[in-house]
Amino acid sequence: MEHTEQVSHESDCHHDAGHGYLDHKDEYLRRLKRIEGQARGLQRMVDEEQYCIDILTQVSAMTKALEALALAMLDEHLSHCVVRAARAGGDEAEEKLREASQAIARLVRS
Repeated sequence: MEHTEQVSHESDCHHDAGHGYLDHKDEYLRRLKRIEGQARGLQRMVDEEQYCIDILTQVSAMTKALEALALAMLDEHLSHCVVRAARAGGDEAEEKLREASQAIARLVRS
């Protein structure tokens, strides 16, 4: 069995210091459970051979929900982790800004 290690980029924004999103963790979990339900609903629609436009409408709704979650998480990251690193300055600040920029680029491309 192959063991994969999850890479973490949290030098100054680790659990002990508190990820920015922890203040809203329950809200994010509710959103994710709703998105999970949407995914199950899409599977059911395909299984029941529902009309393709109805399925596409639900895909769009799920996509918007994921985008809203991603933007909220990005905002949390910027206002907590990036601000904290910027105040500290140095290489850490550069790295957090680079991470944020890369995250934004991924969201724009998706």
